Amino acid sequence: MYRGRSAFDHLLWLARANRVPRARVGEVLETVGLGDAARGRAGTFSLGMTQRLGIAAALLGDPPVLLLDEPVNGLDPEGVLWIRGLLKTLAAEGRTVFFSSHLMGETALTAERLVVIGQGRLLADTTVRRFVEDNARSHVRLRTPEPGRMREALVRAGIQAGTAEDGSLEVHGVEAARLGELAAANGVTLHEVSTQSPSLEEAFMRLTGAGDDAAHRERSGRR
Repeated sequence: MYRGRSAFDHLLWLARANRVPRARVGEVLETVGLGDAARGRAGTFSLGMTQRLGIAAALLGDPPVLLLDEPVNGLDPEGVLWIRGLLKTLAAEGRTVFFSSHLMGETALTAERLVVIGQGRLLADTTVRRFVEDNARSHVRLRTPEPGRMREALVRAGIQAGTAEDGSLEVHGVEAARLGELAAANGVTLHEVSTQSPSLEEAFMRLTGAGDDAAHRERSGRR
């Protein structure tokens, strides 16, 4: 966009070029929260305001299908909440809303369905919840001042445990209630027994092997 042009005029020429009514310009500026800045020069906008202006341009023609690339880029926490609500509102109106993002946490909070593409191949096309369930496992975290005794009790019960960086024990495939009862039966003090749900990021890394690829590149770089 021309940096010396106002936000209103930037959208106005787009509207005229695409036979969109002039009234629509004011509507989308209000939708994205730029109503008070409509006459401000686009070149003076912050990154977040520029992002909002781009979204306004995308909404100008009232499209049934919306495709946004990294829509939260440059937005402050308030703006992130705003765009999340906007996308859900647009979808609730019956539109199809696609957005790409490298922010897994935000994707998990916003999207209903997930499409994962890696190395030119379609790796997944499913709901966010199903994707996480299929590609990552939850585990139980045990935090105790007696990790040695707790581990011995687990071994006697035929249960394997890993050790996290903070020294807590991680157990897969066993319910938290059973582990708590096992600790009580063996007189082991527990400070925490909690089920840790896997994140979308963990599931993505496991499916794509992105973590292994990064480690390989790092080792290759050192060599």
